[in-house]
Amino acid sequence: MKFSDEFILLLKARYPLIYISTQEEDRLEYIIRKSVQNVLSRGIFTWDFVDGYNINKINQGIAKRNPLQALEFIETFAPETPNVFILKDFQKFFADIGISRKLKNLTRSFKIQPKTIIILTTNIVIPDELRDCITIIKFQLPQLYEIKKELQKVLNSLNQKIDNQILEVLSQACQGLSFERIRRVLSKAIATFKKIDERTITLVLNEKSQLILQTEILEFWPATEKLEDIGGLENLKDWLKKRSNSFSEKAFNYGLPIPRGLLLVGIQGTGKSLIAKSIAHEWKLPLLKLDVGKLFAGIVGESELRIRQMIEIAEALSPCILWIDEIDKAFKDSKGDSGTTNRVFSTFLIWLSEKKSSVFIVATANDISTLPLEIIRKGRFDEIFFIGLPTFEERKIIFKIHLSLLRPETWKFYNINLLSEKTENFSGAEIRQSIIEAMHLGFYEKREFTTTDIFFSIQQIIPLAQVDPEKIEKLQNWSLSGKIRLASKLL
Repeated sequence: MKFSDEFILLLKARYPLIYISTQEEDRLEYIIRKSVQNVLSRGIFTWDFVDGYNINKINQGIAKRNPLQALEFIETFAPETPNVFILKDFQKFFADIGISRKLKNLTRSFKIQPKTIIILTTNIVIPDELRDCITIIKFQLPQLYEIKKELQKVLNSLNQKIDNQILEVLSQACQGLSFERIRRVLSKAIATFKKIDERTITLVLNEKSQLILQTEILEFWPATEKLEDIGGLENLKDWLKKRSNSFSEKAFNYGLPIPRGLLLVGIQGTGKSLIAKSIAHEWKLPLLKLDVGKLFAGIVGESELRIRQMIEIAEALSPCILWIDEIDKAFKDSKGDSGTTNRVFSTFLIWLSEKKSSVFIVATANDISTLPLEIIRKGRFDEIFFIGLPTFEERKIIFKIHLSLLRPETWKFYNINLLSEKTENFSGAEIRQSIIEAMHLGFYEKREFTTTDIFFSIQQIIPLAQVDPEKIEKLQNWSLSGKIRLASKLL
């Protein structure tokens, strides 16, 4: 049900006290006025602590800095007069026994009067004595169709046209922002580029990063990595490419369910984190990283509050990618914490199963055996992929990617076949490190680094597969058991 429809229904049903939480006070007040005047023809009076009621040029500042008088003013109207009273930030006065009692008395009389009090605020705080009187309704941030309409209005004012696909992506990027922020970032784009185009998307994502800075739980990560910068993993890449437009309006109209996310399991250094960044870049979505350590605060009940805050922020900024690194360590040990980890984990699991928002989760784990079975069952994630040590062909691609980035003019002079043969059981991170070590050697000797230098570095590096061979072999054998989908085509 649309907000305006639900709101009008509550007014017609004579709900006495409606509580609406929003950051978009002006937009909400506009919709309330439009709904009330067009459908019910009721009078509307607005009060705030600083300015009071401003009825007309003569009656200004009524009940200024006096919340009790603001409620008494409501009683001055005849019982049969239909009115709506908007009180801003009024929850701050609930602790006053006189205010809460007056509200209860008013709501009792409103049962037979066409009057409604609306409290506008940025957060929900309701004392026990008023819980039975108050009805809470949600005022959502602008929906996709509203954002498109606003963007089209701006484009028309500029006499500018843009490609429909760019408009679609830009509209998606703006989801999670208020109209005020959207207009601000569009003004910035016009001031910077003299027009609105695909470059505006980057500015929108930067604007979203400002919201993330206001919380300690999530971090905004810039994503510049591309899928082609990752060697191998063709099965996983193909799976991702087929879902690259799954958050579009066309996908919604087609009836596609919103993708839930991925769980990437595998050996350290095989590119699991790189995949998370590349998805955000390829899909042109903001990348949020969850710092699980900051979820678990010292105060009792704080951790549960923080996981709910994380969910609210992620959903408000959707569509987005939520990256949870090493989830196996986050929910591994719950002993000695009075059940805090279990409660946080339970809240997270429920959200995974029931979420309807466009939050695509990319969780990584090094050891799936330590994860609770509840998180890996079907329905939590769309798919679970295993990322193992790169094969010979994949190692060739990895060497080519790194060398072509570092030496775009001369990378073909390196003996990639030889280097790939000598790096069996090396991870992608260890291959990159062998090149970096060779560069240090060449730089120290004031010359260009060579294949020989890389070969020497390879001999000096002890790969993780040799440090803990039993664990790595166990993981590799388990991946071949058919219980998990493989990210690579070749093994």
